Amino acid sequence: MYFIRVDSEPFDPNHEVDLLRGEDPAIGAVVSFIGLMRDLNEGDRVDTMFLEHYPGMTENALEQIVKLAFERWQLQGCRVVHRVGELKPTDPIVLVAVASAHRKEAFQACEFIIDYLKTQAPFWKKEATENGERWVDARDSDDEAIRQWSQGDNEH
Repeated sequence: MYFIRVDSEPFDPNHEVDLLRGEDPAIGAVVSFIGLMRDLNEGDRVDTMFLEHYPGMTENALEQIVKLAFERWQLQGCRVVHRVGELKPTDPIVLVAVASAHRKEAFQACEFIIDYLKTQAPFWKKEATENGERWVDARDSDDEAIRQWSQGDNEH
């Protein structure tokens, strides 16, 4: 079972993880990743960030990523929550939480989902810095992470 939400409202990562855990006695591990907005990027102070998405397309892309994770690992559940709109430093941007019977599967699936989310989900970031506004480009390190998953380097 999985849950995906893209929302302009703030979210509480701990509450989302509690919802994932529930009372399922088959869950032996929950691994979560919380992406937070930083106040510094590429050497500039960042005051705010505006995240845009393509409604419907973004949720579909996230669903396909989560389904791929369920095909690769035996998971008990997954919860992905992503903010859009204006964010300020320290705001949670994204939560990926994965539940499985064993920790290894939960760790791998969580990393897989966030790596794919960073490159495959249609989100656009615009930062307001002390030197003006700018769009944030994808990072080469994110593309490299995807190449490793496709080559199986991240599975041990």
